[in-house]
Amino acid sequence: MLCFKTTLPILLAAMLASTGCSEPKDTAKPTAPPTTNRTATEKHAPHGAGPNGGVVFDLGSHHAEFTVDHPKQQCTILFLGDDEKTPTAVAASEFILSIKETKTADGTVVAPMTVTMTPVDADAGKSNKFVGSDPGIGNVADFEGTLAGEINGKPVMGEFQE
Repeated sequence: MLCFKTTLPILLAAMLASTGCSEPKDTAKPTAPPTTNRTATEKHAPHGAGPNGGVVFDLGSHHAEFTVDHPKQQCTILFLGDDEKTPTAVAASEFILSIKETKTADGTVVAPMTVTMTPVDADAGKSNKFVGSDPGIGNVADFEGTLAGEINGKPVMGEFQE
């Protein structure tokens, strides 16, 4: 006579072997992924020169122009509408501009800079123009870096390159 302890495992193994483990197959065809509008992180056609001759870049879902006034040792961020020409105000209190190390045409090294960009002519907490200064901006060089801050309480970041 077989013991219950040895019979039960043998019966269970036999039942599993005869029925197998299979998942039901889905016969529906896979659907195409939903289409979405361009997000702030997706790349699109390159921007042209801004209305002030600066470089236009994306900052979240916004367009911004980076310009430099070397004699004043000052740089400006101007927010632009979808046409990349019309100034457009955003709700922001400041931005942090981080410029990478670069070189002038004669090979002089320009150290990295961190510049606080503050609003100009703010109205009801909105401005289209943010300005900051640093002695390093007085160097004539091609600047490259990032701009970070908050617009309407949401974090944004963008990269620019002259």
